[in-house]
Amino acid sequence: MTSTPAATGAAPVTAADEAAEGARLHGPVTDWFDEHARDLPWRRPEAGAWGVMVSEFMLQQTPVSRVLPVYEQWMARWPRPADLAAEPPGEAVRAWGRLGYPRRALRLHAAASAIQERHGGDVPREHAQLLALPGVGEYTAAAVASFAYGQRHAVLDTNVRRVFARAVGGRQYPPNATTAAERKLARALLPEDEPLAAKWAAATMELGALVCTARSPECVRCPISSQCTWRLAGSPAHDGPPRRGQTYAGTDRQVRGKLLAVLREAVGPVPQAVLDAVWDEPVQRARALDGLVADGLVEPLAGGQYRLPLGRGASS
Repeated sequence: MTSTPAATGAAPVTAADEAAEGARLHGPVTDWFDEHARDLPWRRPEAGAWGVMVSEFMLQQTPVSRVLPVYEQWMARWPRPADLAAEPPGEAVRAWGRLGYPRRALRLHAAASAIQERHGGDVPREHAQLLALPGVGEYTAAAVASFAYGQRHAVLDTNVRRVFARAVGGRQYPPNATTAAERKLARALLPEDEPLAAKWAAATMELGALVCTARSPECVRCPISSQCTWRLAGSPAHDGPPRRGQTYAGTDRQVRGKLLAVLREAVGPVPQAVLDAVWDEPVQRARALDGLVADGLVEPLAGGQYRLPLGRGASS
């Protein structure tokens, strides 16, 4: 089993070592995926590239269980990018519901509009064209190219990074932010065969979501437990920077969510007095509302009224 200097104090691992490491992992992980992958709607052939893209926007920092009902409603209403692009961006915010981080809804609307204008309504196949869409970063472009079009790309979400940190790096957790070294390792571990690389990307993500979880990894169920550097080293505890925790109660994010909830439920403009009733602290409430306006999620109107946006939506 190849191991890293961090795990054992051994000599630096070469690219050839990492490629050989990947070759030993590919079969067990993809075989496990064939047997245990969840039947998720965006993995079905009928979802198409648009369904994959919608799921990737929704799944950012949001668990599958919360995404599923919103995704189903979204795809029933807007089965193609053109359907979404034809509606005001405020409708995307309304349909987003309580998924959180609602700027994603505006960005998805902007991406749909760009797909309609630049690509005739079809989600582009090329990674560079995907990356040029508003709201689409490196991860989303790689995910859509891989999961929708079966291409060979390193798809690095939190789950994949954790699997690689443990199985190859010998660490309990990856760094707080994705590093160049992680991207290099992910590329080195990719199978050369394009269809196998696409399956590997999905399989490592599923392994991290279902087995190699952050808090309670089930190593006895893991198909590569006998090769995992972290487990073979005795599962050492995390010794890096403190893990970032997420708080919600009492934050500006919570206030923004309450304000948006009122606007989503309204059939017309909402007076300031109605919004004032959702949060007692006036300075924080005003700051949250100003932030929503600045982000393009809310439009102020004359007479102290507010509504969801009717304009073009966010571009980045």
